[in-house]
Amino acid sequence: MGSLSKTFTSSVGRKFVMGLTGLFLISFLIVHVSINALIFLNDGGQTFNVAADFMGHNLIVRIMEIGLFAGIILHIVQAIVLTAQNKAARPATYAYSNASANSTWYSRSMGLLGTLILMFLILHLYHFWWPTKAAVFNHEEHDTFQNITMVFQELWVVIVYVLGVISLGYHLLHGFQSAFQTMGWNHKKWTPIVKAIGFWFSIIVPIIFALMPISIYLGWIS
Repeated sequence: MGSLSKTFTSSVGRKFVMGLTGLFLISFLIVHVSINALIFLNDGGQTFNVAADFMGHNLIVRIMEIGLFAGIILHIVQAIVLTAQNKAARPATYAYSNASANSTWYSRSMGLLGTLILMFLILHLYHFWWPTKAAVFNHEEHDTFQNITMVFQELWVVIVYVLGVISLGYHLLHGFQSAFQTMGWNHKKWTPIVKAIGFWFSIIVPIIFALMPISIYLGWIS
């Protein structure tokens, strides 16, 4: 029990939990972006709706959603606590500090980027997750593709979503590699490969996410 408590209270333990939940959320992004990419088939949303309907009604997926939300909450809580601990450990502000020489701006701004992503996530749940679940609970038919095309007719919504996935991209630029490093999976041969995969993952996935609302708003997909 003591060792379990340390996992959630010690700095090393919190970083481990951050890395573990980060890897879990990365795996979720792979599934999510794969399903979203189906709209680019431009078949009136038929294939996309089939996949969305499966995800909405499959019992295993619905159970995994509980783990997903738990992972998101745990990831956020650990991030907030770690940020507070790091600030407490460096109470003094040095006049000649040169943090930019030792790290990228986005690695120093993970808290801000995470907050922007959280705001984007809340909007995303409101627009898509809740209407889908409400239809499932009420045993009603729900056209997810039609819902998406309606939501992305508003320019401000498209802008918010694009800014949200840009924040996600910068978050992943640091978080992807950091998750593996935190788990202790460092290797002279494989670490450069992980870095390369993380770099391209943090670019390709947000681009696909961003192209969806842009394409719908501009009428490229209908």
